Amino acid sequence: MASEMEETPAVSSEGRSAMVEALVALAQEKNIDELYLLDRLEQSLAKSYADILKLDWGAKVTIDRNTGKIYVYKLEPKGDINDETGEFDEWECIDVTPKDTSRLAAQHAKIEINQIIRNAAREQIYAEFSKCIGDMIVGTVLQTTAEFTILKIRDGVEAELPHFDKRRHPDELNERPAGEFYQHGQRIRAVIIGVRDPRASQNGNVSRNEHNRPAIIVSRTHPDLIRRLFENEVPEIYEGIVEIKAIAREPGMRSKMAVNSLDAHLDPVGACVGPKGTRVRNVVNELRGERIDVVLWDKDPAQFVANALSPARVTKVVADLENKYATVIVPDDQLSLAIGKEGQNARLAARLTGWHIDIKNESLAINLMGGISLFDDEEEEEPDNRCAYTDLNGIRCRNAARPGSIYCSIHEDYDDDSLI
Repeated sequence: MASEMEETPAVSSEGRSAMVEALVALAQEKNIDELYLLDRLEQSLAKSYADILKLDWGAKVTIDRNTGKIYVYKLEPKGDINDETGEFDEWECIDVTPKDTSRLAAQHAKIEINQIIRNAAREQIYAEFSKCIGDMIVGTVLQTTAEFTILKIRDGVEAELPHFDKRRHPDELNERPAGEFYQHGQRIRAVIIGVRDPRASQNGNVSRNEHNRPAIIVSRTHPDLIRRLFENEVPEIYEGIVEIKAIAREPGMRSKMAVNSLDAHLDPVGACVGPKGTRVRNVVNELRGERIDVVLWDKDPAQFVANALSPARVTKVVADLENKYATVIVPDDQLSLAIGKEGQNARLAARLTGWHIDIKNESLAINLMGGISLFDDEEEEEPDNRCAYTDLNGIRCRNAARPGSIYCSIHEDYDDDSLI
């Protein structure tokens, strides 16, 4: 490179110098526009020569597209300063091309060319993958450190799975579930959560050497990973017959997913679980044993809250629609199951529904809430044809009354006076 720049390069039979031919071949190999590459090289060399020649107003560099000869021009202001832009209206270009280009400039040009190629590749990756936020990718583990794992998506395209210690690096991400570790050559699935903008790195708006890190950022903790895995396993979800309405997740531990069916004859929970649990088991295996509760979504908030607390049985839900506050009453033997270990079940149910959930057992609810009924109004209503007989303990007969009588066949010989 140095000898090419120190002397006028030899011109090939096609009219192009060896340097230009090499740049064109490199551009084609890296799938970069050759004119763009030459323009960027001119800009970078202009900065270099401005420093080398100590030019106060900067320099302009042009590269002959045929001969490859480099011309350096000194910029001098000409005319008056524009009041609106604060810059000179005209500039004079004075040819100051050195007779011998220094080796330092040649080496710097080589570095700049490599940087241009890297930036161009990152810009192509950004243009392609910035539209894929939330999509799932399959990558092969190339390298694992204490702070991140590098995945190969395809040739020339890598992704970073960050798992920084938040106590030491509070501004960084931790997208690896607790307890997960990866080995070289292992294939894992993850979702794209971000793509670094190369323009930010060119402007210096980066931290922790982001310009040297893979452009694509992926996650194994994001709820969308569960969504994409079920789309992959459940045809009804992929086709849009079954909707995933909400997901709440504690990565590596447990998750809840609410589903709804657009087909009244299709059970959405059963579709997600699959025959003998095969579909949900495949997702659990990919998530390294993370437990997944698939619950039925309901447009009635109270019923949705009750479903979200599965596998616990719920007696009654008293819902405050204005404040999104639900008081849930469960049988005494279901209290610990409804709350879950360290409150996990209740916590996930609250995240899934977006409601504040207060769980009470029946015994406590009766004492605190007075005469409130623990059963739905439909269950409290007694049928008109129910037997009117009541025993000495005040318990009414649950048999149906005979036609034309207020008593059943067992108590038809009784009247109210016989109970006194």
